Order: sequence, then C-alpha cells, then structure tokens
Amino acid sequence: MDGLVALGGFAEALVSLFIVIDPIGNIPLFLTLTKDMDSGERRRVFKTAVLTSIALLLILALLGRQILMFFNISLGEFMIAGGILLMIIAVKILLGGWREEGPPESVGAVPLACPLIVGPGAVTTTIVLIGTVGFVNTLLAVVVNLSLVWLVLRFIEPINRFLGRAGSEVIARVMAILIASIAVGYVFRGLSTLEKTGFF
Repeated sequence: MDGLVALGGFAEALVSLFIVIDPIGNIPLFLTLTKDMDSGERRRVFKTAVLTSIALLLILALLGRQILMFFNISLGEFMIAGGILLMIIAVKILLGGWREEGPPESVGAVPLACPLIVGPGAVTTTIVLIGTVGFVNTLLAVVVNLSLVWLVLRFIEPINRFLGRAGSEVIARVMAILIASIAVGYVFRGLSTLEKTGFF
C-alpha cells in the first residue's frame, strides 16, 4: 500500500510538471528563438537552457519550503496564490498572448530556461508538490521532466515536421485547459488546508 501511495505521488508530480512545462506545445517558440542559429549553436543554446532549468528547479526543490517559512507563508496560502497564478497563465495561453520573445543573446538562459521552461507555473507547481507529494517524488519528477525537455530539444526539428505548427498550437491549448484544472484543484486544496488549521 505504501508503495502504491508513493507511486501515485510520483505520477501526480510527473504529470503536473509535464503539463505546466509543456515542452511539446512550446516547440514553435523554441524554433523561433533559435531560427538564425546553425545546428551546432542551437544545440549549445538548448544545452544551456536545460542545465539552467535543472539548477533552478533543484534549488526550488531544496529550498522551496524554507523560503515559505522565511516569509511566514503557509502551504495553504501558497497553494491558493499558486492556483490563481496558474489560472492566469492558462487563460493567457488560451488567448495566445503569453509569449514574448527576448533578445537573441543569452537565449539559452533567458528566455528559454526562464521563464519559458521554468516559469511561474513550474515554480509554483514544484513548491506545492513538495508539500503535497513529498520531496523525493517531486525531485524525481523534476529530473524526469527535464530529461524529457532535453529529448524534445534534441529532436525538435523532426518532431516539428511531424506535428506541424498547427499541431503544436493545438497541444498548447489542450495543456492550458489541463493547467486550469490543476489551478482549481490547488485553490480548493489550499482552502481545505486553511480550514483544517483553523484559519477561518
């Protein structure tokens, strides 16, 4: 039973982070930001993006709860705030107005790694998951998801030819609906947590 609970927690963390990071839906933007680069330069930029993303999410996984404690923020409060933030992100994705291209220099770190791969949604989701499914499950989910991101970036050109821009855009919209569903769940779980602690 404990093993099934742990597996369920890992699966929840894995799916939640995958939906929020959405590497498939972001393929058109990945390509747009590197359109003037040759294949070698593009690979170096993608490597920088993945390594930076790993560093950011690992720091959050290790220090996320301590950051909340330092600012005296309860998990319930953070879940509600995070749920609202995720809902805003989902709406922006559905409206098609959330993407902004940054300057060509340092594209690997900004904006590919942050805020595209490790944006507000991934930050919120990582910290919340640590409190709900545990550190180990969240850490494993981070590693697996960023490995999937690396695979997408490694084979981005054949994937893009297979899906086409329209296919990637459709996936992005479907992911947005799922993000909104996760957001609603965070808000209700946050309210439930605050109620149990006698907040109201």
